[in-house]
Amino acid sequence: MKGSTTIALLSGGLDSATATALALENGHKVIGLSFDYGQRHRRELQAAVEIAAHLNLEEHQIINVNIGSWGGSSLTDMQTAIPTEGTAEGVIPSTYVPGRNTVFIAIGLSLAEARKANQLVLGINAMDYSGYPDCRPDYIDAYQKLANLATKTGREGHGAQLWAPLLHWSKVKIVQEALRLGIPIEKTWSCYSAQAHACGICDSCRIRNKALKAAGRLDLCSN
Repeated sequence: MKGSTTIALLSGGLDSATATALALENGHKVIGLSFDYGQRHRRELQAAVEIAAHLNLEEHQIINVNIGSWGGSSLTDMQTAIPTEGTAEGVIPSTYVPGRNTVFIAIGLSLAEARKANQLVLGINAMDYSGYPDCRPDYIDAYQKLANLATKTGREGHGAQLWAPLLHWSKVKIVQEALRLGIPIEKTWSCYSAQAHACGICDSCRIRNKALKAAGRLDLCSN
C-alpha cells in the first residue's frame, strides 16, 4: 500500500505515536486526527501537536467533540478520582470513556472518505488495554464490517481499512519500536492527570514506566 494515505488517530500518547510512525515507515502519507473530547488531561493534545510536527505529517486536524460533557468517566469528570491502585482482571476501570473509540473511528472514517484515504491506523492495544471494551480484537473486527457497510467507498468495495498494528504487542515491544522509529518518547503524554508533569502513579503511568524500565530507559520514566 505504498503511496496510499492513512488517517492516524493521534492522541499524543506513546501507542498512537508509534502506530503513526509505523504507517509512515510503510510509505504512507499520513494525516493526523486528534480529539478534544473534554478530557481532564488535555495536555495530550499539546503532545499530539509536537509529535505531528516531529513526524512531519501531511496534515493534522484537532476536532472538538465534547463527549465528556455528560461525564461517565474519571477522565472527564473532575469530581471522580483517577484510579492508582492498578487494574483488576474482569473489571472495566473508571477511566473507560463511554463510546470514545466508536465516535473517534466514525469521525476518522468520515475524514478518510473526504481525503480518499485507504486506511485508519489505531494505537489500540489489547495487552495493556485496562479492560476497555473498545480496545479488543472482536471490536475492531465488528467495526470493520460496519465501516464497509456505512461508507460509500465501503459499499463500492474499496473502503478504508482499520489497522491496529499494536493490538497484540506487549508494552515493552511498543517502547522498543518507538525507540527504533526515533519517536521522542519524552514528548508523548500518557498520564491521566491534569498536572503539568506526569504523575507517575496513575494506571497509565505505571504501565508505561514498567515498560520503560524493562527496556532499560529509566531516564524516560515519570516521577
